[in-house]
Amino acid sequence: MLANYLIGLREGLEATLVVVILVAYLVKTQRRGLLARVWAGVAIAVLASLTFGALLTFGPRGLTFEAQETIGGGLSIVAVGFVTAMVMWMARSARTLSGDLKGRVDAAAAGGASLVVVAMLAVGREGLETALFLWAATQAASGTGSSAGPLLGAALGLATAVVLGYLFYKGALSINLAKFFTWTGAILILVAAGVLGYGLHDLQEARVLPGLDSLAFDLSSRLPESSLLGTLLKGTLNYSAQTTWLQAVAWLLYVAVTMTLFFRVIRRSHRPSPAAAAPAASRS
Repeated sequence: MLANYLIGLREGLEATLVVVILVAYLVKTQRRGLLARVWAGVAIAVLASLTFGALLTFGPRGLTFEAQETIGGGLSIVAVGFVTAMVMWMARSARTLSGDLKGRVDAAAAGGASLVVVAMLAVGREGLETALFLWAATQAASGTGSSAGPLLGAALGLATAVVLGYLFYKGALSINLAKFFTWTGAILILVAAGVLGYGLHDLQEARVLPGLDSLAFDLSSRLPESSLLGTLLKGTLNYSAQTTWLQAVAWLLYVAVTMTLFFRVIRRSHRPSPAAAAPAASRS
């Protein structure tokens, strides 16, 4: 539940910030008449995300076990790819997000439905990624798509994001978004590593990948998934008491490579641009 709350909070906050920037900019530039287009785009994006989530949840039912595991494993790996790209994009673009969106608004304001498309694409991308990753994380944490706990955690995270977005808009709350997205991004990489391991295990169970019986470790007797600590680890990091060598190696490689690249992007994004550094050097 905690991992899903974090996913809902972070992904929801990204989408909420997009809406806040669009609305605040239109209000500030005396273009309130265009707000309806923004909300129309947001509504379409939310509806598309809910429809996508429903297809993920109910689509595979009635298929054979092997087919369900193949689809589930494949979608879990796709979800990891999406969330990895999202985390890297936010690390690289967080500082320029506001300016980029304002430029799109200015370019689209003259068009009839252009602003609807801008809002729909900006929010829809976050919504579709959230639906896919939440589905994959819920599958990994609970083993089924019917557990209410992970979905409740995600809903609470999204609700928190909406409240924070409203407070941002009203100017009542100010936090260091760079640090927020840095640390939540690092935690999401660990969550994604667990989803990757779960997806590979699904593909092993479907006999798409080999090595199902080759275990790197078996902690079923020492740290069962049903124990308090096991439940906490499974709910946050998708812990598996019985982990195959393929899962273990993939987890380690993913975390090592992705975490290194993530913090490298963070460091680069915080460096001053050459144009800004040149005047400072000339004054010294």
